[in-house]
Amino acid sequence: MGKGIVVRLVRRLTGVLATLLAASFVIFAAVYAAPGDPAVFLAGGRDKLTPERLAQVRAEYHLDEPLAAQYGRWLWDCLHLDLGRSFKYSDQVSDLVAARFPTTLQLVLYATVLFVVLGVGAGVLAAVKRSTWVDSAVVGITTLAASVPSFVAAIALVSFFGVRLGWFPVTGSGSGFLGTVHHLTLPALSLALGALALVSRVTRQAMADAAASDHVAAARASGVPEREIVRRHVLRNALGPIVTMCGLVMAGMLAGTVVVETAFGLSGIGSLLVGAINTHDFPVAQAVLLLMVTGYIVVTTAVDAVHPLLDPRVKEVRS
Repeated sequence: MGKGIVVRLVRRLTGVLATLLAASFVIFAAVYAAPGDPAVFLAGGRDKLTPERLAQVRAEYHLDEPLAAQYGRWLWDCLHLDLGRSFKYSDQVSDLVAARFPTTLQLVLYATVLFVVLGVGAGVLAAVKRSTWVDSAVVGITTLAASVPSFVAAIALVSFFGVRLGWFPVTGSGSGFLGTVHHLTLPALSLALGALALVSRVTRQAMADAAASDHVAAARASGVPEREIVRRHVLRNALGPIVTMCGLVMAGMLAGTVVVETAFGLSGIGSLLVGAINTHDFPVAQAVLLLMVTGYIVVTTAVDAVHPLLDPRVKEVRS
């Protein structure tokens, strides 16, 4: 038993490391192949740029080396927590990311709370009231929410709640707990709308599947109150796919904040990535993309580890 657990842990850790290694190479190669020469930017533009100066800059920043050599040097530095220096700001990339990451993390966590509470709640309501007007209304509203792009939702929320009613600020991330919640409400809601629809559908279907099981029918035949059946038998057995979907959606949000941060003027890693791409700031772009991929892999791995604890059937299959 103990040996089997160790083998599974080693196998999972090996898979995570292999995935990170492959992702890091794809990220580096993609940025390397992007149009534009960073040496021109580092040299101060094309005005009065001589071939000698261009060659000097390329040699100074190792841009004249082959792709494999540049990747090996970058990977070695990353393993030593050295993400390089920004071409644009001349600051350490780690300092820039550390300054921007809390805003993105707060936004993602807030959006996660919204889509979990509202999405799971709507899915439970639709499942309990299945084949009624309530079910149809929930499905219709969530389908409409899923069809609205995040940037359209952001513009609509800013126009109505921010400009017309003046209930929420439309820029900045605020300070303090209450100030941050107040400032991030509209961005988090814009980010959570599509996820809310997806989570509600998964919750509704998972509960419908759990309600069709034999032990639920036996509980009803035994006279167990419907509320207890829903809470102890239906919802509990449906937690596996619900938690899995919530984890996957949250992991995807780490890389999906670019549009929302740009729309609301938030200084997060999404807006940092956009600025880095526009200015050919390769070290920053590579670091932000690597952080996003790492976050996604860590969250999905954690969800995969928790799933068997919520659904014993998965544990039995894996064992």
